[in-house]
Amino acid sequence: MNTRGLDYTLLTIVIIGAINWGLIGLFRFDLVAFLFGNMSWLSRIIYGIVGISGLYLCSAFGRIRSMNEA
Repeated sequence: MNTRGLDYTLLTIVIIGAINWGLIGLFRFDLVAFLFGNMSWLSRIIYGIVGISGLYLCSAFGRIRSMNEA
C-alpha cells in the first residue's frame, strides 16, 4: 500500500507544529493561539491534528526500516 502522500501531508503538519513550538520556546509567541484564539475549539482541533499526525508518523520508523531490509 502506498502511503507516501499521507506521510508527506502529515509530515508537513508536524513540521508546522514544530515551528510553532519553536516560536513558543524562543519568543513566547503561540502562532496557533494568535491566529485562532487561545484554546478556542478551532485551536484545540489544530493541536489535536498535530498530535495525531506525530503519533502516526511514529510508524514511519518501522516502514523505513522494512524498506531498507527489502
